[in-house]
Amino acid sequence: MAIFMFNDNCSIGEVRSVETSRITVRVTDGHKLQKARVGRLVAIQSMGDEWLIGIIERVWRHPVEIPKLEDDGSSDTALVIPTEENGICITLVGTYRERHGSQKDFFTRAVFSLPEINRPVFPIEEKSLEDFMGILSASSRTSSAAPLNVGTYTLDSKAAAYIDGDKLFQRHAALLGSTGSGKSYTVASILEQSAALPHANVIVFDLHGEYGSMSFASHYRIAGISDVAVPSERAIFLPFWLLTYDEMQSVFVDRSGDNAPNQALALMDSVIEMKRAAIAQMGKEDLLEGFTVDTPIPYNMTDLVASLDAKNDETLDTGDTYASGPRKGLAKTEKGPLNGKLSRFLIRLKTKMNDRRYAFLYSAPSSYNTYESLHDLARKLLQSGNGTSERNDGIKIIDFSEVPSDILPVVVGIVARLVYQVQFWSDPGPGGDSRHPVVLVCDEAHVYLPSHASTAGPLERRALENFERIAKEGRKYGVGLLVVSQRPSDVSTTILSQCSNIISLRLSNKTDQGVVRQLLPESLESLMEVLPTLDIGEAVVVGDATLLPTRIKISKPKHLPRSATIPFWLRWAKPKSQVDIAAAVENMRKQTRG
Repeated sequence: MAIFMFNDNCSIGEVRSVETSRITVRVTDGHKLQKARVGRLVAIQSMGDEWLIGIIERVWRHPVEIPKLEDDGSSDTALVIPTEENGICITLVGTYRERHGSQKDFFTRAVFSLPEINRPVFPIEEKSLEDFMGILSASSRTSSAAPLNVGTYTLDSKAAAYIDGDKLFQRHAALLGSTGSGKSYTVASILEQSAALPHANVIVFDLHGEYGSMSFASHYRIAGISDVAVPSERAIFLPFWLLTYDEMQSVFVDRSGDNAPNQALALMDSVIEMKRAAIAQMGKEDLLEGFTVDTPIPYNMTDLVASLDAKNDETLDTGDTYASGPRKGLAKTEKGPLNGKLSRFLIRLKTKMNDRRYAFLYSAPSSYNTYESLHDLARKLLQSGNGTSERNDGIKIIDFSEVPSDILPVVVGIVARLVYQVQFWSDPGPGGDSRHPVVLVCDEAHVYLPSHASTAGPLERRALENFERIAKEGRKYGVGLLVVSQRPSDVSTTILSQCSNIISLRLSNKTDQGVVRQLLPESLESLMEVLPTLDIGEAVVVGDATLLPTRIKISKPKHLPRSATIPFWLRWAKPKSQVDIAAAVENMRKQTRG
């Protein structure tokens, strides 16, 4: 049975002008204008059982003054008779067909044809709206074996809103919203449903420890000071030898110094020397065929420092001897090319090595300095669920909260780069589908993915390079991105432009709103006008993963993140618990939460 069965009395107006995707409608009856509300869906019959679906983006009523002569013509005085011009503007968002081949109730985002002038326009409401939203839910649900239910449609709270999980992650997604708009529990809701898939593979970059309450996931953290003496089972060390040459330069070399080029060359020579020696000691000479300075080979940091010390103190024999004086007969020497030029560089390097805040880089346990340690780290990062345990080991939440802020970007970039490189070098198999896909959830992305590389520091630039490569090429190798940020204007435009799906919660800042508008097709920009007025947990969802670009009320997860806004006034009125200030001070001194 057809879901759209309108009679002429149901029409709110007629098509007056047609552009590529925008329709102007003339409303002759002022009372019918009340049915035209911004954000409401309308239907325009194109031909037969094909209907164009649109969203009302603007409604207006203009007074019009029309001069008119009196009927008897006895006076030249024109009487001004006021009247009104009513109209609405519609953006087309798709096509509904009662039958499409053998399929019934078919909806697509494509617009196959445009309406004729004077075609009646009908509001989709009540039973028609309920039926249409039910079709959207059913279509999304059947398009995937395990559909992703993000909530309910604002237009019809009885209709569940599903999105295509494949398209959401294949083509990357951006989850944007101001503080307190519901970003964290939207992430938590997506993680919960991902955990229901037996072989899920998700890595969450948790910068503030917000997702520690997700009991269905595996939890790790970048090692802190407390892990130096007794490493925790869940602590992850990222030994310095994992760094690429560019990353080493960003961490160790002061670009503003006059000796920066000498320091960079000395560092490269010593790293190559250490890695070649380690390869020979391990008996892995076959690696030398494809060896570069970036080849991840474990070596000892103290050996690297000793090599740089030797370059800094190097003297060369001139071939001459002293002819007289107390040194008569002794060989003459001169300073080596780097003699004394690495002193400040070595001081900075040794200072960082002795700083316990960087223990995860310079004080990794001996088990991380074996040839197999990289295999173990890669398995930990890329393990997927096995479909047998209650906890899904494929959902991995990595806590970066103890990483010093000055080095945070490059540390997050190292993890992302390792994941991408392992996926890149995996055997794709005969059909190209042997890689197991993984999604990186980049929480607080504006912290380490700045909008302009030219103004970013060397550490941020290294992280940007890694993530921009994933954004551009990750889809081919099974690496997807979910970029989460409260300040989209501070996030790399290159990365955001690669996100084909936008989930935007409330955004009050005009600059941030402007960035989101630029990410959308021109025909959908009007949807973004509602961003400042969205309720908490309500989002505008646009992109390849959703059949209909519309407002959705996001479902709350069962496991709420720890980022819930603290009710100041309520707590001040009725304090729930006493804070152990002494314990907090001791934790601060020990640099651990116990």
